[in-house]
Formats: sequence, structure tokens, C-alpha cells
Amino acid sequence: MLIFETAQAMQAWCKQQKKAGQTIGLVPTMGYLHQGHLSLVQEARRQCDRVVVSIFVNPIQFGVGEDLDKYPRDLSGDCQLLEEAQTDAVFAPSARDMYPEAYATFVEMEGTITNRLCGASRPGHFRGVTTVVSKLFNICLPDQAFFGQKDAQQVLVIEKMVRELNFPLEIVRVPIKREADGLAMSSRNVYLSSEQRRQALVLSQALQQAGAIIGQGERDPAKIIAGMQTRIESAPEARIDYIEIYRAEDLADIKQIEGKVLIALAVKFGNTRLIDNLLVEV
Repeated sequence: MLIFETAQAMQAWCKQQKKAGQTIGLVPTMGYLHQGHLSLVQEARRQCDRVVVSIFVNPIQFGVGEDLDKYPRDLSGDCQLLEEAQTDAVFAPSARDMYPEAYATFVEMEGTITNRLCGASRPGHFRGVTTVVSKLFNICLPDQAFFGQKDAQQVLVIEKMVRELNFPLEIVRVPIKREADGLAMSSRNVYLSSEQRRQALVLSQALQQAGAIIGQGERDPAKIIAGMQTRIESAPEARIDYIEIYRAEDLADIKQIEGKVLIALAVKFGNTRLIDNLLVEV
């Protein structure tokens, strides 16, 4: 497995692979990898000739007071996992390499798709995401890029960006990977105390409850959200950021549950903010 630390070297290797007729699958990550990330690598390995994993904690998608400095990092451990997963190349640049002095070019998306859910809670977040992902696409030249459904809004934003900016690649969604007890895998789970970890199970339970209620015929989003709120607030340390239901394809408002909808939530336990979601089609 090769490890590249500069955009120039990574891009040169990717150009060689493309010239040789190899397809490239890219898995963008911020590191501190878990089985959720590795499921993306496995899918990329299944579909592509070459697999590139980027490991970069992107400073411009973190807001003031967020956990940039404390975000967990373990590059050597990550590389060991990726080698075992038969990754071909790791791109692990520095912030200075990605954003040189006087850097001033950004990719920004306007509208509903970025100004609600995490976009409302984290101003500027998606400007950072679209900018860094655009750079990764131009550096790694993927034919396919693999993203987890756990970050549902992020996937929608990136899919829209790819369509509208004519990036010549396919975005592949990979289902949420969960612990045996239902908690969505996340690098931030390491921040949770044992009691917070136990209480955080209300997130997946609330989503399952919502899915079951819809399956029984309930179509009023407000009633479904109210039930989820009651369930989550039964956990003493839970502080709800949002619980929302939108049309799955574009996060448009809905008056009733019909077609495919996204049920999304963000909840804090202590200082740890967790997200989860469920796609439902009726």
C-alpha cells in the first residue's frame, strides 16, 4: 500500500493508473477509521480496480467552538486497517498542502439542501465539505466515490454538486453500519462515557419507532416527530439539536408522508453531537 502526503504526488499516481486503464474508487474520510469506513473500502474494492482512501481532518468544515483540535486521529492505526483491507493508496495530506498560504477558492452551494439540518446547526460546514471534496475529486480522479448513508445530507449535497459541476464520476451510497445494539458507527462515539453510550441507543430506537408507526399507517410528520422527541428525551443526557422529516431526494418540506422520505436527527450527549437517519418509502 502506498501513502501519499502531497496533492501533486497523489495526482501523478492516479494519472498513471488511469493511463493504464484502471478504474479508481475513492473513499474520503477524516480518519480514526471504524467498520463503517471499512464497509466503504470493501465496496470500493468490489467495484473498482484501484482503491484510494483519503485521510484528512478538514479544518474549513469545522465551526468556531467545534471539535477540530480534539477530533480523534490515529494515522498509523488507520493505515494498518487499510492495508489489511487491500487498499492501494492512502492520501494523507497536511492542511498546508490542501490550503496553502493565501488560499481563497471555495465551492459553495445555496438553497434548502444546505441551509437546514446540519447546515442550520453548523453555518459554513457544507462550504467546507464541498470545497474539500471538489479538491479530492480533482486530485484523486475517481471513477466512483463512496460515501456512507449516515451522513445523509452530505451525500445529497455531494450528489447535487457532482451533477451541477459536471464531475465525471459516480457517487455510490453505502448503507449505515451499526453496532450490534443499533448505534450508528461514528468516530465521535469514542467521546461518549459508558452511560452516554448506553443512553445514545435511544437514537436508533426512535428511528425504528418512527418507521414502525409509518408502517402502521401514520402519515403526519408532526405526530411522528413528537413521538421521536418523547422517546429521545427519556434519556437524561440527551439534548436534541433537530428531528426533521423531509423529501428524501432534495430535503424539500412535506405535509404528509408519501414517496421516499428522510427522517434525520442530531442529538448531543454531553459535548458529543451524534447524527442518525432513516429512509422510508411508502
